[in-house]
Amino acid sequence: MELNANRGFMAMNRDLAALLSRTGDVVDTGHWQSLPDVPQTRTLELRGVTIRYPIPASQQSLALEVDPNLPWADLHFEERVGGRPTNPGQTYHLWPYFRGNVPKHQDPANGDKFSHTYMERMWPRRVGLETHQRDRCGVRYRYGDLSDVVELLHNFPYTRQAYLPIWFPEDTGAHHGERVPCTLGYHLMLRDDRLHVMYPIRSCDFLRHFRDDVYLAGRLVQWIIDQLKGDHPWSSVKPGELTMHMHSLHVFEQERTILNRMSGITDEAEFGAPV
Repeated sequence: MELNANRGFMAMNRDLAALLSRTGDVVDTGHWQSLPDVPQTRTLELRGVTIRYPIPASQQSLALEVDPNLPWADLHFEERVGGRPTNPGQTYHLWPYFRGNVPKHQDPANGDKFSHTYMERMWPRRVGLETHQRDRCGVRYRYGDLSDVVELLHNFPYTRQAYLPIWFPEDTGAHHGERVPCTLGYHLMLRDDRLHVMYPIRSCDFLRHFRDDVYLAGRLVQWIIDQLKGDHPWSSVKPGELTMHMHSLHVFEQERTILNRMSGITDEAEFGAPV
C-alpha cells in the first residue's frame, strides 16, 4: 500500500495508525531485536507500506512537521554525519526509550559496543584505523562511505549510483545472533533541482522509530545539499521527495489502543512497552 503526505505529515501518520489498528496482522516472530527472552513478541504488522513525503527545505520546518524525538534526533544526526565510526557513541543513552532491553545489546567484554551503529555503517572504511594501516576492503575494493557518496554526487550530479548501504554482508542471515540494522540503505537521486531519497527499511516500529526515521532521512538530504551547495548545479537544489518503503511496519499487539487514540478511534491507554 502507498500513502502520500499531501494532507500533511501528521494526517498521514494518523492514517497509518488507523490502518495498523484495523487491518494489521498479528505476527509473533518469536524474538524481538534478536532477543527471545522479552516480555512480548506478538505484533500488529502491515507489510509493504510505502510513504511519499516532500522534504521541507529547512531543518526547523522538517522538525515541526514530523515531530521527532528532540533533542535526541538532532544530536544523533550530528553524530551520524560527524565522520567518526563511533560505537557505542555519545547519544544512544539520550534516546527517550533507552530502557529495558537496550543494555542487553551491549558487549561488556568489548567496551560495551553494540553489534553495529549507524556511525560505523556510514563511515566503515575508518573503523579500526588505529590498528589497521589500510582502509577496510570488500571482495575487490576498499569500502566506500558517506564522503564517497557526496563526492560521486559532486562529480556526477545526476548519477543513479549514489547509494549508501547500512545493511552489510555480515548481517546476512543474522548468523551471529545479534541485532541487525533495520535500515537497508539510502538511494539519492538529483532530478529537476530536487534531491530525492529512496529509503528501504526492513523493519520499523511505528510508535518508537517511524517519525525519527523519516526525520533522519530528511536531515541526510538537507545535509548533502549543504555539503555541495557551492558546486554547479547544487546552488539551486532543494530537498525533494522521501520515498520510504517499509517491509514491516509494526507495533506490539497490546498497543492497539494507542493506535486508536492516535487516529481518533478511542482515547484509551497509555504509551510505552519496553524495548
